[in-house]
Order: sequence, then structure tokens, then C-alpha cells
Amino acid sequence: MKLSCLQENLVKGISIVSRVVSTRAVLPVLNNILLATDDGRLKLAATDLSTSITCWIGAKVEEDGEITVPARLLSDFVSTLPSAEIEMELVTRTKSLHLKCAQFEADIRGIDAQDFPLIPSDVSDHKLTIPPATLRQMIEQVTLAAATDESRPVLTGALAEFRDSELTMVAADGFRLSLRKAPLTEEVPEPMDVIIPARALRELARVSAEEEEPVEIIVTPSRNQVLFRLSNVEIVSQLIEGKFPDYNQIIPTSHGTRVVINTHDLMRAVRISVLFSRDVANIVRLETIPGSEIAPGRLIVESTAEVGQNVGELDAVVEGEQMEIAFNGRYVIDMLNVIGTEQVTLETTNPSRPGILKPVGDDNLIYVIMPMHIKK
Repeated sequence: MKLSCLQENLVKGISIVSRVVSTRAVLPVLNNILLATDDGRLKLAATDLSTSITCWIGAKVEEDGEITVPARLLSDFVSTLPSAEIEMELVTRTKSLHLKCAQFEADIRGIDAQDFPLIPSDVSDHKLTIPPATLRQMIEQVTLAAATDESRPVLTGALAEFRDSELTMVAADGFRLSLRKAPLTEEVPEPMDVIIPARALRELARVSAEEEEPVEIIVTPSRNQVLFRLSNVEIVSQLIEGKFPDYNQIIPTSHGTRVVINTHDLMRAVRISVLFSRDVANIVRLETIPGSEIAPGRLIVESTAEVGQNVGELDAVVEGEQMEIAFNGRYVIDMLNVIGTEQVTLETTNPSRPGILKPVGDDNLIYVIMPMHIKK
């Protein structure tokens, strides 16, 4: 292997793939990044056996070849080099990669590329596509509700339902649930449900930040892997086995009180309340007060703890009965951060039933929050 490429392009490629490099790998090769020539370009790949990322960058290839080298050393070395052309050459006898840039040279010992796990690329003939901005927003709005506790693996992922020409993505951790729908650019040949690890989806959102072309989604016929294909990047992830809970049983179908309020105002009030309730599970009380002919409706946001208490009073459109309910303020903040509209709707039934947050004017996003017990 003998080639040259720009330092800035190599740094970018390494940063894309290195996030899935295993830090405690049983196999030494999993600590490495694969570098290989591929049709006149340089291919970089990394995997932790659950998620794999492959990236292609422009290069001047003189001789084909491939090698794997330690990801951390390669990343640290290349990132400190000057912004200039990097020459790379594989020394077959010592299985090392020789790099030269400006007045700097290095040899990095590697492991044979044949020991690197095979990463599938073409896993199915049928491809579904979705605009990258839409997919990023879906991931941002849904994965915040995915569980981090591995005791129930299905909850660490997001359920992806493909129906007709629509994708529905759902995540839940037992305390909250987020559901988002978005149109696909073509019809789904048959209904399909898969559970995608939230971590893989977050990596997809990260690497697609500059993507403009539609993202291809390909699920293996065996339904055990999903591939996301971008212009110069591919992500392959193992799917989570198991049955996702019936989320329709969790989402309330009716409400007794409905509040429409400015998103920014509610965010500020809840943030302030959380400052006081950090040591008491972030409990924030919300009290709805219907309006009258001479006064608008109000939403009271308050918290009480040993360190003190606070009260915020916000103007709001309140329909229904006066009611008091408590939520984990952090969960409310998470949703308001990504809701994307100037106004938000809060629907509640009673203090012991889940509440619903929705963006005003957008029925494609629903956020369900379980209530917290209020001590009288």
C-alpha cells in the first residue's frame, strides 16, 4: 500500500470511525482502525462488533494494500501534524505503516487486515431513503428517552416501525416515552419492525451532520443487522433481539386539562425549579389554573427542598379543570430542548396518570412522562 492524502481529510475520517473503537477489546485488532485502498480512495473502518463505521476519503493511490493500526496512536499522531500532505506506505516485512508529513515521520506497528472482522456492505436489494435532516431530528427527539440500564436490553434501543411510506421511531425507559413519525421517500414493500441500539443512532446523527443526500436504510433479510449508507460513510449495527413493549397502552388517549404555553418560558421556569430540587429527584410541581373573562390562564411551576423553594407563574391557555401534578424536571427539560416549536402543549388527566408534551402544530411528535408522587 502506498498513497498520499491531506492531513485534514485523514483527521476527519479518523474522527468519524474512531468513536466505535473498543476500549476494552478482547481481540487486539478491535483496538485498531483498518486502512485500505478502495477504488482510488482510502477506506477507514472501525468496529466494536456491535456497531461498525466505514468512511472513505480522497487519496492519491500508487499501490493497493491494507493494514490495521492502533486507533489512539494514529489519531493522536495525525491530529498533531501540520496541515499538509501525508504520505503513507505499508512496510510488509514488519507489518508497520510508515507515515511522512512535512518534517515529521513515524512507523506504527500494525496487525494484518485479514484479522479484522468482516463488515457487510450490500446486505439487501431493497433500500429505504429518508432526508438526513429529518433523520437527525428524529434521532435527537427519540433517543433521549432510551434507557441506559442494560437490565432490559430492548429499552436501550429505539423501535423503528416501517409502514406504507412512513417511519415511526419510539424509545422508552420506564419513566418517559418519546414517539416521532416521519415520511419516507418511497413505499415500504412490507411492514417491518426492528429495534436499533440508541448508541448506533446517535453515531449516525453525528456523522450525518454535513450530509445533504438522502440516507439509505437497509435491513438484512434475517433482521439482525441494519445498514445506514451516506455519501462517504456507512454504519452497520446489530439489531436488538426481543419484543418492544406495546407503547400504545402507555400513551393516554384522553385528557382532563390542556395547557398551551410558550416553550422558552416553560423551559426557563423548569430550569429554575430544578436548581432547587436537584437533591430531591428533580421533582417539579405544575399547577394549572384556568383563566376567566378578565384574567388569562396560568401555569404555576414550583419546587420545594431543604435548600429552599421557588415559584414561577406563567401565562398560559388552560382548558379544563384546575390540577396539580409533578414530574422529573430533567425529563421535561430534555424534551423542551428538542421540541423545535415556539409553543408546547401539556395534556394531563390526573396526578397519578402520565402527562403528554407535544409541539403545537405538529402531530408527529409525542412525549409521555410518568408523574411523580407529591407529598402533601
